[in-house]
Amino acid sequence: MEKKAHDPIGRELLVPKHSAVNARGELRAEPIDGVRIRLTKPVAHEDGHLIEIARADWDVIDQPITQVHLTTTLPGRVRAWGLHTRTADRLFVASGLVRIVCFDGREDSPTCGRINEIMLSDRSPGLITIPPNIYHGWKNIGVAESIVINMPTNVYDYEKPDSLDLPWDSDAAKSLISYTW
Repeated sequence: MEKKAHDPIGRELLVPKHSAVNARGELRAEPIDGVRIRLTKPVAHEDGHLIEIARADWDVIDQPITQVHLTTTLPGRVRAWGLHTRTADRLFVASGLVRIVCFDGREDSPTCGRINEIMLSDRSPGLITIPPNIYHGWKNIGVAESIVINMPTNVYDYEKPDSLDLPWDSDAAKSLISYTW
């Protein structure tokens, strides 16, 4: 960067911002194979707002909703890395500001090694479908406890959970997934 007469100190250290969306409001990121994102909009009315969470006619809902649960996450906390071998997660941030991250570790995938990062909140809502065998997790980057609704494609099996964890701060996670929370 060429220094100009009235540049501030440290100008050469600054990095240009990149917009997460294009002029039409569509996400710029190329999604991991099988990851689908449907942004939604709050609709204002005289009593408040209405936000659709899921509809059977949306392409991100291609299987019946069999269970709905919510998870809360305290500010600054990370819940990662999780993986399911048979179940897809369908996540919707109902409250708070959350950074959801997916990593494609499937060796036979055309997007193997790709990382997707998306910020969702109650003010910028959306539904993200994460297929089986994708590492995923999130961080509450807001100032209040967040609420994430999940509508997985399979009912939770208490005897044989389809849920594997790789602690985000473990040496194994750091060597496998090149991502810093």
